[in-house]
Amino acid sequence: MQLKILHNPRCSKSRQGKRLLEEKNITFETILYLDEQISKIEMGKIVNNFSDSPILLVRTKEKLFKDLKIKKEDLNDKKYVVDVLSKYPKLIERPLLLSEKKTIIGRPPENFLKLI
Repeated sequence: MQLKILHNPRCSKSRQGKRLLEEKNITFETILYLDEQISKIEMGKIVNNFSDSPILLVRTKEKLFKDLKIKKEDLNDKKYVVDVLSKYPKLIERPLLLSEKKTIIGRPPENFLKLI
């Protein structure tokens, strides 16, 4: 199973999630999503493979979220979430662990163990 972590090195939870995978000797690819553009197609897979409400994938407490005047009720629409996160990767909740069929939020980092 190929795993990828959407990682922000400045985020303590993201660092903890990555460290947890390393301690478990799990092979994974690190994607620095703030530096590497995630395509709309890939973002669609990420959102569609998330089993909970798509609003949880969005950092609603970010200043950018408030500045964009996004309505929280719009975040129940997966297509809208894909559009927003594709345009504004800073709003992607982190860290995310991705497999071909599942997306897990690493808050807490131990959530990653559900996938591995």
